[in-house]
Amino acid sequence: MPDKTFSILYSFRFEDGRTKEFTIELDAQTLNLVRRNEPSPREWTRLQYAKCENCQLSPDHEHCPVALNLVEVIEFFSDAHSFEPAQVSVATEERGYTKKTTVQKGLSSMMGIMMPASGCPTLDKLRPMVRFHLPFSSPLETFYRSISMYLTAQFFRMKAEKSADWSLDDHLHVYKDVALVNRGIANRLTVASKADANLNAIVILHSIGDGIQYFIETELEELRNLFKAYVEE
Repeated sequence: MPDKTFSILYSFRFEDGRTKEFTIELDAQTLNLVRRNEPSPREWTRLQYAKCENCQLSPDHEHCPVALNLVEVIEFFSDAHSFEPAQVSVATEERGYTKKTTVQKGLSSMMGIMMPASGCPTLDKLRPMVRFHLPFSSPLETFYRSISMYLTAQFFRMKAEKSADWSLDDHLHVYKDVALVNRGIANRLTVASKADANLNAIVILHSIGDGIQYFIETELEELRNLFKAYVEE
């Protein structure tokens, strides 16, 4: 019988010897974030507080699901500075990763899982990438994974006899919507954080989204030579 959940473990080791672990448990079928303990709401998690301008949730939702799921992370790193060194280890079901990096980059990688898995309708479009999470990925690796995800989605739309966007035009719109969500979350974190690591983790995610838009607008030119065997046959 297939497992009902799977976990991704993020472990931070700081220069002063402190360590902190975050276990991100996900439903194996839906990729929803599984919460064993309900996080305590904060004023900055209320849906109407710095609400994203493109928010699709009804007023019945008292709290922003993304903000609510980030409470523990944001409060732990509230005093952390972006460039504070940390050794970040990540354990997935398949393999482990370890990198000496900065707090902001480790945080950004972890938030890149938690945010799409939280139940935000806009970020749901990025959820398939959670299943194939690649910690500390380069911009080009992220661009490739994103494009691959989107084209796979179009394949399934075609099989369901729905219109498919092979030109990637709608993928641009996806990331423009995601940018508005990142901005909304950043506005919340400005209030919730004393230092800058949390906020700059979102800025990194935002810059990746900008890069993907440029990547599409240049027609994936950076990858063209890799696909000669398909184009020239």
